[in-house]
Formats: sequence, C-alpha cells, structure tokens
Amino acid sequence: MLAKIRQLFATRDMTEGNVLTNLVWFSIPLLLGNFAQQLYATVDSIVVGRSVPGGLAAIGATGPIVNLLIVLFMAISTGASIMVAQLFGAKSYKRLSRTIGNTLILILLAGLLMMAIAIPTAEPVLRLLDTPEEIIGMSRDYLVITFIGVLGTAFYNIGSGILRGLGDVFTPLIFLLVATILNTVLDMHFVWNLHWGVAGAAWATIISQAVSAVLVLMRLYRVPTIDKLTKEDLKPDLSLIKELLRLGLPAGITQGIFSMAMIMVQNLTNQMGTTVIEANTAVIRIDGFAMMPNFTFGMAATTFIGQNIGAGKMDRVKDGAKVVTRLALGVSATLTVLILLFGRQVLTLFTTDPQVIEIGYGMMLVLAVGYVAVSQTQAYGGILRGAGDTMASMWISLITSVGMRVPLAYFFVWVSRSERWPNGSPYMLNLSLTITWILGAIFTYAWFKKGKWREKSVLADLASSEDQAEISPASEEN
Repeated sequence: MLAKIRQLFATRDMTEGNVLTNLVWFSIPLLLGNFAQQLYATVDSIVVGRSVPGGLAAIGATGPIVNLLIVLFMAISTGASIMVAQLFGAKSYKRLSRTIGNTLILILLAGLLMMAIAIPTAEPVLRLLDTPEEIIGMSRDYLVITFIGVLGTAFYNIGSGILRGLGDVFTPLIFLLVATILNTVLDMHFVWNLHWGVAGAAWATIISQAVSAVLVLMRLYRVPTIDKLTKEDLKPDLSLIKELLRLGLPAGITQGIFSMAMIMVQNLTNQMGTTVIEANTAVIRIDGFAMMPNFTFGMAATTFIGQNIGAGKMDRVKDGAKVVTRLALGVSATLTVLILLFGRQVLTLFTTDPQVIEIGYGMMLVLAVGYVAVSQTQAYGGILRGAGDTMASMWISLITSVGMRVPLAYFFVWVSRSERWPNGSPYMLNLSLTITWILGAIFTYAWFKKGKWREKSVLADLASSEDQAEISPASEEN
C-alpha cells in the first residue's frame, strides 16, 4: 500500500506503458488541481458577493488587468514546461537541472518587475477602463494587494509546471488543496469576522498562495530523478534563457493579446453598469469550471507529447494525440450540459439578486457551444506546445481574440442598443466570444493536420557537446 502511495507522488515517465492509462492518471490530479485553483477565485467571489455590496463587481473589474500583467510569468512557465518535458524524456539530467535553476531566477526578476509596474498604476488603469465610481476604491485595493503577493503565485505556478513536466502531478495537487482550504478559512475570517471586505479576500488569497509556493519549491529541491540544484544551476545560462523565452514568449504574447482584448471588452461591460458587471463576474467564475477539462487535457498533452518526442517515439505521439482530443471532447461536453441544467442554482451561490441571476444565465446559454470548441483548441494546442511549436497558437490567438473578437463585440453591442439596453446588450459580448472560440478550434485543428509541428523539437537547439552523449540514444530511436 505504501509503495502504491509513493508511486502516485513519483515522477511519471510517459514514454512507456499504455497511452490511455498514462493520460488518465496524469489528467485526474490535473483536473482536481484546476478545480481547486478555480476555487480560489470562486470562494472570494461567493464570500464577498453575498456580504459586501458591489464587492462582486469590484473583483470582476480587476480580472482582465491581472491577466494582462502576468503574461511574463506565462511565458517563462510555458517555456520551462516544454523544455523540462523534452529533456526529461531524453534523460538529459544535467541540462534539466540548469534549466530549472535559470527558470527560478527569471521568475524572481519578473515578479519584482511586475510589482514595480502594477502597484502604482492600479487606480489610473481602473479609471481608464470606466470602472464605476462606487466600486473603484475596492477594485484598487484588491489589485494592489494581489500584486503585493504576486511572487507566491508565480513560484507556485512555475514550480507546479516543472513538476508536471517531470510527470509529477499529485504533489502540486496536494499542496494546492492545502492552500485552497486555507484560503477558504481565511476568506471567511477576514471578510465575515474582521469585516475587511474585498481587501480581506485579497489578503486571504496571497497568504494561501505563498504557503503553496513554499511547499512546491521544497518538493522541487528534493525530486530524486534529477540532479540536486546547486549554485551553478542558478547562474544565468544565456543559451537556456534564450530557449526558454523563444518557447515561452509566444504563449506569453498570446495571453497578453487575449488580456488586451478582454480589457477592451471589459470597458464595454463597465459601461453597462454594476448589475451587468456582477452577472458577468459570476459567469466568468462558473466559466472557469466549464473550462477545467479543456486546460487539463491541454497540459496533459503538452507533457505527454514533449516526453515522447524527447524519447523519439513518434508512434506514441500519434496515439496520444487521438486519445487526448477524444477525452477532452467527451468530458467537456458532459460538464457543459450539467452547468446548463443547473446554471441558475449555481448563480445563486454568488448573489440573491434575481436580475443578476437572469442576465447571468442568459450569458451562459450563449457560451455553451463555445466550451466544447475550446476543448479541441486546448487539446490540439497542447500537442503543438509539447512538440515545441508555440508560434501557431500565438498567431491563432492574435487573429481570433483581437482581429475578430474585439471588432465583433463592439459591432454587436452597437447594433443591439435599445431602450432596455441603452449601451448595448450584454449577451452580444458573449456571442462574439463564442464565435471566436469556434473559429479558434477550426484554425488550430487545421494547423495540427498540416503537420509542421513534428519538426519543432527543441532538443537540437539545446544540445551541446556535454549533452550530446545523453541525447543521442533517444535520437537513434527515430
């Protein structure tokens, strides 16, 4: 029994064994982890939404801004996950340790830069986005406190990404569950007992994330299948940093593009008033749960494909692609149906306002088809990323999120202005999003079928004379 428990927390080599079994065992803790992580924001919204007037809208108004400012973390994390998976599959442990060390240094520098930029600009940005005056103070407090604790968030996410690349998904899950429970307890204490309002929810979140970051970094230092991190591993290696950024920047730019588009759309939402902002915020929280399978199988695909490409096992890459896209489709469709059936009841967790509930449920109906489309975008996108092809997703996101979504949102809102909706219908914002999700799925699948991603392995770029002997055995299997 003890041996089986240890096996769950060990790194997982997905270059051997049954493809479906590997993906399912890897995906289950990822799904649970995504569920727990989504609870962070959801608990904040429920506790604040039911006890602080305007609090739900205040938190919702900050979302796109936070997403925009963490793009650098996204870039570093994506690059590290791809490199770790491929180097682990190739058994190139020396370079793997140096990659991890350089990643941690980059995250530290990025976090300090983020704090320096975000904290003093919080209120000006909120005013630029036409945030309603009655919630701007609460939104500012939430933003500032969130970025005070941004390093905890960054180190947890990057540490978890590295462990996932090594095949260990159970350890980050356990630490995340601990942090989620802590966040829930602190939320209720700070908001209900101490009456700190929106600021209390923010403090609860950053304290919990700091705890999870410390736990993940301690685990990372003790991973038995890689060389122990030394001072040499923490010294900047320009070739590794260049490769990290080459792989990760497209994902970071993609997230940045998406966040910029969301900010432009948030401006439209803010003009529709506090009721619409609250409905939209509740839907976004529920939307996060509907998207969980999509992101889960995308991450699973990245690690599985990365390890098997690193090992030169292209037959397993082909089989893994089929399995992961079918799993994503089936699970996403089932969860979407459940959310639609019980959508109104779920919305009552966030608010008792019948108008907010009615608007929110209408938004969910418009988004329903899009959830299934995103499952395929994420699954095929994960395959591309695992192979090292990160540029394709960036361009697809650029075309759909900015080139299509923003113009469609502004056009639909403009033509839907009426006596009831003088600033346009909120449902049109969701319609524009659903259309671009479907187009994104079509474009991603088309690029996958083209097949150029098979030529994007990062190992050739990383190979140096000292590692050539380690990588060549895997290469000979091609």
